[in-house]
Amino acid sequence: MLNFTLSKIAGILGGSIDGGSPETHVHTLCKIEEGHEGGLTFLANPKYTHYIYETQATAVIVNKDFVPEHPVKAALIRVDNSYEAFARLLAFYNEYTTPKPGISELACIAPDAKIGKNVHIGAFSVIDSGAEIGDNCIIYPQCYVGSQVKMKESCLIYPGVKIYAHTQIGKACILQAGAVIGADGFGFAPNNGSYEKIPQIGNVILEDNVEIGANTCVDKATMGSTVIKEGVKLDNLIQIGHNVVVGKNTVMASQVGIAGSTKIGENCMFGGQVGVAGHSTIANGVMLAAQTGVPGSIRKENSTLIGAPPLDPAIFRRSCVHFKNLDSIVDRLVQVEKELAELKAKEGKA
Repeated sequence: MLNFTLSKIAGILGGSIDGGSPETHVHTLCKIEEGHEGGLTFLANPKYTHYIYETQATAVIVNKDFVPEHPVKAALIRVDNSYEAFARLLAFYNEYTTPKPGISELACIAPDAKIGKNVHIGAFSVIDSGAEIGDNCIIYPQCYVGSQVKMKESCLIYPGVKIYAHTQIGKACILQAGAVIGADGFGFAPNNGSYEKIPQIGNVILEDNVEIGANTCVDKATMGSTVIKEGVKLDNLIQIGHNVVVGKNTVMASQVGIAGSTKIGENCMFGGQVGVAGHSTIANGVMLAAQTGVPGSIRKENSTLIGAPPLDPAIFRRSCVHFKNLDSIVDRLVQVEKELAELKAKEGKA
């Protein structure tokens, strides 16, 4: 929580105070339409100007040239660019609330683990034998970092994350709460009516600037590596199967499922609940709308597809129209067949 005076905020932003006492305190950041006492907000979009006359926020960041048409209860902090200033304030707030370097006495660190400089490790987190944690990493409470895990600098690991042995994590990766990296792939061999588990001896590699959403699972490879390449962003509740490769800067929304040994290209965009069958190849730049089901490879780059099986959006929309009319079409077809049978019967009697 913030606890700064208006003069402190104005100093951070290089602005000036108009109305209100410089020693007035603000505690939180808020939307202008949801302003409350002790809150600090901003006005950038003219569509929201009317809110400034009714907001209960203690202070509002505005452009220097803003001229109110009615009395404003809140103090104004005038800056060159209110949107950019508020963005800087959000970054400052994020840094201000980030845990400071230090290892909790309640954390368990293996004697041979290597911990870099300025690292924070929260209570009840476990760093197993041979693990390496880079400089400036933050590991929140109740995380598990397995044996021989290599984590480069400036990673952010939220509470409850589980990172299995031999996982490699690049620079500035973010793993949201509950993510599981490196669990066994779903590998079983039929054996006389039952299933025999296939040992999974590979690992997971997350390259630089990857973000993994809450409760998302990335399975380790049967052999070799499951690879999430640089800049990939995965939403919450996603399943990435064993030996999958996800190309650079690809993004996936919630509940996507990628089956094993699939290769996803660069700069792809997958909507929620997309499913891709195993051993498929998806070309660069492919965009899949929500709930698209992909039974095999998509070779054409920059395709936009929807449905199951995936279709061009225009074809899909026309097909949906036909689907809505399918019941009446069937009735008409039955009637035509009936009339045709009657005509044939009459011809046979002639």
